This record gives sequence, C-alpha cells and structure tokens, in this order.
Amino acid sequence: MVVFTTLAGAGQGVLIALFGVQLAAALGLGTAPPTAFLLAGAVLVLLLSGAGLVAATFHLGRPLRAWRAGARWRTSWLSREIILFPVFMAVVAAWGLAQWLGAPSLGLGALAAALAFVLYLCTGMIYGAVKAIREWATPLTPLNFAVLGVASGSTLAAALAAAVMPAMAAPLAASALAAAALAVLTRGAQWWRNETLKPATTIQSAIGVRHPRIVPKPGMMAGSFNSREFFHGRSARFVRNMRWAAVLLGFALPLATLTLTQGRVSAAALAALGLAQLAGLVAERWIFFADARHPQNLYSPSPYPATRT
Repeated sequence: MVVFTTLAGAGQGVLIALFGVQLAAALGLGTAPPTAFLLAGAVLVLLLSGAGLVAATFHLGRPLRAWRAGARWRTSWLSREIILFPVFMAVVAAWGLAQWLGAPSLGLGALAAALAFVLYLCTGMIYGAVKAIREWATPLTPLNFAVLGVASGSTLAAALAAAVMPAMAAPLAASALAAAALAVLTRGAQWWRNETLKPATTIQSAIGVRHPRIVPKPGMMAGSFNSREFFHGRSARFVRNMRWAAVLLGFALPLATLTLTQGRVSAAALAALGLAQLAGLVAERWIFFADARHPQNLYSPSPYPATRT
C-alpha cells in the first residue's frame, strides 16, 4: 500500500492540476491548453494509476478474491475506494478520449477532479477511521493524503507543461510549491502530534498488573502472525534513514528547487524533481505505517526495535 497510495495519489494530483488549467482557460483566466497537453496528461494519470494498482496486488494474499473487498461499501472506506478507483480511471480515459476527438470535456474533467478528491478522502479514512491506532485517527490523515498527492501531481504536471505547453510550466510549478509548503505544515503537524502522544494504554493496564516494572518477552522460538504483521522489522537506523529521506526528498528538495527556479527549468529537470519527490513520498508513506502503535503489541511484544528513535 506504500507504493499504491503514493502513485495513485500523484496521478489524482496530476488530474486535478490539468483540470485546473482547463477550467482557468474556460473562465478566461488563462491560455487554452493544447490538445496534446491534456491528452498526454490523461495518459500520465492512467499510467500512474495502473502502476499503483499493479503494486497493490502484491499486498493481497489472494488477488483473485480482491473483488470481494467491494461488497461492504455501506460501512467500509476500503470498499468505497475499490469501487471508485476504476470509475475514476474510466472517467479520466473518457476525458482523454474527448480531448482526442475534440469533443466538449469540461464536465468530464470536473467529474474526474471531484472523484480524485473523494478518493483522497476514502484512502485516508481507511486509516483515519481506525480509532485504535491513535497515530492515524486524526483529520490530518486524509488531509495529508490529499495535500501530498496534489503536491507531487502538480510537480509532474509542471514537467509535462514544460515539454508541451511551456507557458503553463511556471504557474503549475507555483501550485506545486504552494502544495509542498502546505504539506510541510500538515505532515509536520502530524509528526509532531504523533511524537507527543501519550499512550492511552500501558502494558500494566493491558494485563491488569500494576507493578511498575514489567518486561514483555516473546514466548516463541519462531515468529508468529502477530510478530510478522504488526511490526516493521527494521532497525532503528533504517527508520531514521527513511525519515530523513522523506524530509529531504519529499519536502526540502521540492521546496528549495521550486523556490529558486520558479519552474523555469527544462522538462527533464522538472521530471527528475518529480521522481525524486515521489521517492521521498514513498519513504514518507512507509514512515506513516511504521509510526503506528498497534495496541495488540502490548500483549505480543515485538522482537524488533521500536520505531521511535
């Protein structure tokens, strides 16, 4: 899910950025984008979304049964995401086809952009609705999914504009810069919140023993489902390096580069920046999952170092 949420979020961000260009032109606030720009953008969105779907299949124990996950759409945010994601891709494909045929497409673009924002909500709430994991159970979770997706998508859209529609490269880079700056604030707020959270349950309250010093020890000679599924299994050094990769590549590099260049660089340079940002956001998403303190770990102690360093 680390790669899927990063790539799919970037694809949704690209669509939102491109529709913003199209809408601005329709309102007389900008130059009408060439067909090649919007058509290439639709292809990029579908490629990112498809790559995310392929990555997501590796997360499934039995991929052939994945369709069953959509059966609980009334109560499950995961089911809603699974249903809406192919609908989003179909609307984007129709939007791109409309560009190619020269047909009216503003309505399809608006629908695709609305679906993109709803998907951010669905994806974020898959984790934000898990009240037992307090690091995730905050409105900042879906907000960050949206802001980070728009930031990375806007950078990729700026790279595409530099190649096809140079006049829009600087405005899209400015949008990417604003989204990246907002991402620093929102994701930084969530990191600060998680670091200062006080555990609602301790090992003493979990087992009903008030002794001040209790040392949990794994009782098996081999791993179990709990020790595999609820622990990241990485060293404290690895966690620290991932956090630095997220900060430097996902936030600092885009902010510094876009501030200094204002998007007035080659398409290749902007594409390289977009790929570096995606790599940093993969690290950021890994940290998001690794930061979670699962309550069951009070009963099944981890054989690995703690995430906090």
